[in-house]
Amino acid sequence: MRAADRPEAGTDAAARSEPMAGVQRGAARILLVDDEPLILDLLERALRAAGYRNLTATTESMRVPGALRSLRPDLILVDWHMPGIDGEKLLAAIRARLRPGAWVPVIVLTGDGSSEVRRVALAAGADEFLNKPFEAIEVGLRVSNLLATRSLHLAGRRRNRELEQKVRERTRELARAQQDIVDRLTQAVEFRDHETGGHTRRVGRLSARLATRLGLTRREVDLIRIAAPLHDIGKIAIPDRILHKVGSLSDEEFEHMKGHAESGARLLGQGTTEVLRFAEVIARSHHERWDGGGYPAGLIGEEIPMAARIVSVADFYDALASDRPYRGRWPRHNILAEIDREAGTRFDPRVAECFVEMIRTRTRSGPTTEPPPLTAVD
Repeated sequence: MRAADRPEAGTDAAARSEPMAGVQRGAARILLVDDEPLILDLLERALRAAGYRNLTATTESMRVPGALRSLRPDLILVDWHMPGIDGEKLLAAIRARLRPGAWVPVIVLTGDGSSEVRRVALAAGADEFLNKPFEAIEVGLRVSNLLATRSLHLAGRRRNRELEQKVRERTRELARAQQDIVDRLTQAVEFRDHETGGHTRRVGRLSARLATRLGLTRREVDLIRIAAPLHDIGKIAIPDRILHKVGSLSDEEFEHMKGHAESGARLLGQGTTEVLRFAEVIARSHHERWDGGGYPAGLIGEEIPMAARIVSVADFYDALASDRPYRGRWPRHNILAEIDREAGTRFDPRVAECFVEMIRTRTRSGPTTEPPPLTAVD
């Protein structure tokens, strides 16, 4: 390949520097491919006369695909009938090497003006045609039009990238705002039921880890991580005499305590964000049982939302693993044995099995670092 960097004498300097929506006329990188040196020389002269000086010409079509990355052409003129790699194969190789969303215009040079050649060339990705013998003015006009279109394409891609960046920034802001709201609501629950310590937050982390092991999507995992700490928000509506009672609850008091599931769902109900709708489902159903003996709706098996089944096990584990005014914490192996025993009655058996294995694996390997938030939710 040979490069022609110097403009011809008499080239219009103003034309060479004319901006074209992002591509300077004189700076536009143009690749010329033809097996006839005379044709290349005529093309170079015509383009220099039109103000283009960043030209690369070659008679060896086989070298073009491998050189595209270093050349980064803004436009390619390629002969259709060439030895080695002809125009059709070369266009296919060029298109195959472009990044997704990228577009480089191609002008096909041909002495065969048949409709069949045009059909095949267009199908291969040609954007324009120049019939041999060509006129210098026509070469300049066709190149100028396609470079202007490429400039618009590049400007559009830049705008899209800027918009995508703004969307990402806005999404992060929304995620932080949502997390901040949930944190404040979680603090309200902990202020109300301070004996539980950081129970709600631990349930959120345990639930997210369990959801990951169960194969839920990244979005579902993140929703559970954010929403699970609100599972007991309905306890805000429970009177102190019941919520902070040290001894056993009477049947009447226990029925009142059970009402926190519906109270939480009502508090979170009609939320306009996905995370609050998710939290509503968890708050309402995290005390349902696999065998149908739970509350408030007596749901059975897979009628219980998966998020609530996950939080149910995490909530049970962390509650028993923590000290309470009315009892001490249980040993870990006793809690896991109880979850095993309750699998298929209180808990979804698959969820229970996965949770027990998760805790045992973590115990054997030591604590792990919790993953950062995965995605924003709206």
